[in-house]
Amino acid sequence: MLVGYARVSTLDQSLNLQFDALKETGCEKIFTEKASGAKADRPELNKALEFIRSGDTLVVWKLDRLGRSIRQLIDTVNLFNERGIGLRSLKESIDTATSSGKLLFHLFCALAEFERDVIRERTHAGITAARARGRKGGRKKAITPDKFSMALGLYQKRELSVDTICDNLGINRRTFYNYLAEHQKK
Repeated sequence: MLVGYARVSTLDQSLNLQFDALKETGCEKIFTEKASGAKADRPELNKALEFIRSGDTLVVWKLDRLGRSIRQLIDTVNLFNERGIGLRSLKESIDTATSSGKLLFHLFCALAEFERDVIRERTHAGITAARARGRKGGRKKAITPDKFSMALGLYQKRELSVDTICDNLGINRRTFYNYLAEHQKK
């Protein structure tokens, strides 16, 4: 039996394209939901997994409809293998019920993991190169030392309220108090 699962991430997206493709493929039962792929708890996917039996195949329009991360997809496919359930992805033309489909699935996963590692390495190399040039990275300080000195001087004169000082200098009141606490620790 072919069992379909369709998912969109936001309420304003339509399930029609996926639903029609699953119906055309011959899915006898289709589970649909509107939920983020990053959410671990997806009630309709859980219902589909409860419904599906050994020998059945879960059909999705694209692999990313089933899981957001490679690890999540591999874990799901391993669970399917243990239960004797196949997985078919229409867009990627993958069917884990076949030997070539299993190979293709794992190749896709390996390539995606490789791409993630390359991105991580490039990011790390970029950060290292920036640090070598004296750049620290991260967020800019909310208040420059000169602006804090000016605010501190006005605060110590006690002629203006903290709100007035902050408004005039364009700084947040909470930020000023955080800097003041740091200053008083010194």
